[in-house]
Amino acid sequence: MPLAKTSVHSSAQQSLVEAFVSFTQVAGSLEKSYAQLQGEVGRLRGELARANSELTSSHEENARVRSFLARIVEGLPCGVIVLQEDDKLSMLNPEAQHLLAIDADWNENGDSTPPSMVRTLLSKAAPQEDSTPSECTLELPAGKRTFATACTQIAESPDGRGRATILILRDITDEKRVAHEREAARRVQALAEISTLLAHEIRNPLGSLELFAGLISDATSQLPDARQWVDHLQAGLRGLSATVNNVLHFHSQPSAERVPTDLKLLLRQTIDFLRPLARQKNMQISLICRVEEVSIAADSHRLQQVFFNLALNAFRAMAAGGTLFIRVDWTAQGVGERLQIVFEDQGAGIESEHLSKIFEPGFTTKAGSPGLGLSLCKTVMEQHEGTISVQTVLGRRTSFTLLFPALRGKQ
Repeated sequence: MPLAKTSVHSSAQQSLVEAFVSFTQVAGSLEKSYAQLQGEVGRLRGELARANSELTSSHEENARVRSFLARIVEGLPCGVIVLQEDDKLSMLNPEAQHLLAIDADWNENGDSTPPSMVRTLLSKAAPQEDSTPSECTLELPAGKRTFATACTQIAESPDGRGRATILILRDITDEKRVAHEREAARRVQALAEISTLLAHEIRNPLGSLELFAGLISDATSQLPDARQWVDHLQAGLRGLSATVNNVLHFHSQPSAERVPTDLKLLLRQTIDFLRPLARQKNMQISLICRVEEVSIAADSHRLQQVFFNLALNAFRAMAAGGTLFIRVDWTAQGVGERLQIVFEDQGAGIESEHLSKIFEPGFTTKAGSPGLGLSLCKTVMEQHEGTISVQTVLGRRTSFTLLFPALRGKQ
């Protein structure tokens, strides 16, 4: 019995030792696992800290980018308007406010309802699938302005939910005006080159015809019937000559220098040139000169063309039997006297709506006329530091007044 007890006690002791060893191993394993877990937690904590740092940095960078993009949109030289799907205005940059003349305090109450001018613009610039630019004209307080617009729609979120309308506009009023003026100048230049070429080609044979008409007039001076035919021939040639000279003078540069010109002699030469036209139309020319001999600094050819044009206009305005009065006198202007020449007809007068246009190039109420005569008169008078003005009484008369401020002297 004592031996059996000893054996049992030894076996229990052995089991206890083994259990203790096993516990020690498990405890060591748990301690090791805990140490590993602590290391993993430390690593994850470090990664989380880095992720938080990166997220914070990314958020700050996004904020900087958004701020930068907002400044770019605000500083764009074109208007930017953004509306949400419910037609609430979410962006209206300063340039858009300026272009559409929208008050800076339009949104003081935080109302996102678009201003009326934005709604008007959107109605004229509907979104296009291909964002094709278009043009529209708006009536603004400063007048009509033309805008180039591009309008499109985009999704407000990556999943395609919600749509936003983006409208970009740019004022092209001045661009269109400059383009129109450039095109008009190009056409005028092309017309000037063709007209000048044709006028030169016509002028040479016209001079020969004038010479032959004069010779015929001298040779048939004793034949009344022939005189009438010669008057018609000379009238036609001189009318054509005046038109050709209008074209040449209108599209050519003025003379570099003006020379002293006997004005009364120039007027008499003009009247002699015009007499065949007056006789053809059964009209008279009356020169009333209340000045002594006077010399002015002038380009005689250009100034004579002014006289021709005013006389021809008078002949066209009058009925047979009418008289063209040419009056030359001094008139008080400013600090001294100025020379005044008045061409007055007995014609039908000028309609009031035409008075503001008669000196514009190309304006005419006569079929077949190039409309250069009065425009040339105005240009030539300005070249001579003078002025031309018109007074008219409808149904009775029209008078054109030439005023010369720069005189060589009064003799």
